Amino acid sequence: MNDTVTLYHSPVSRGQIAFWMLEEAGAPYEIKLVRLEKAEHKSAEFLRINPMGKIPAISHRGTVITETAAICAYIADTFPAAGLAPGLEDPQRGTYLRWLFFGAGCLEPAIVDRMFSRPPPSSPATMSYGNYADTVNTFEQALTPGPFVLGERFTAVDVYLGAAVGWGLQTKALEARPVFLNYLSRVTQRPAYQRYMEKNAALAAMN
Repeated sequence: MNDTVTLYHSPVSRGQIAFWMLEEAGAPYEIKLVRLEKAEHKSAEFLRINPMGKIPAISHRGTVITETAAICAYIADTFPAAGLAPGLEDPQRGTYLRWLFFGAGCLEPAIVDRMFSRPPPSSPATMSYGNYADTVNTFEQALTPGPFVLGERFTAVDVYLGAAVGWGLQTKALEARPVFLNYLSRVTQRPAYQRYMEKNAALAAMN
């Protein structure tokens, strides 16, 4: 069976997270560029892959997976030799899933709302993440004492959250607290991160 993962990717998209994840996992992969500037993500061909017209998406063993957190979880579980996810019987599995979904359901929406200066609703209970302050304070606690979310163990959740921190700090929509800066420094020193960055830059130069 061909075990190659096909990544539908744009160098200036969340596809970078999936790209980094593939490098961390040591998974065999190929990249199909989807050029956002040419609206290829809205082409009939790509919409058959992801009707949302969003990047990234992956195809593996005849199955399409979209949504970046789901892609990270899938790759971690499908290529277990890299040790990027606790096993089903591992006591840390629940904590791992908690923070992976926290990243997708709370941290990223909070950063986006902050970036666009969206006013909070009259009832914070209507927001999936509650409010920005609680979300960021909770995240800071999750990274303490560190060095990673699961302590000494680096996992897929650090790929997803590390990317969110980098993006949030870059856009100044996430406060530059020392714990976030230190966390970002640790994850971006990883060899897999450096490999993906070099390859992604080469792809960007092709556009």
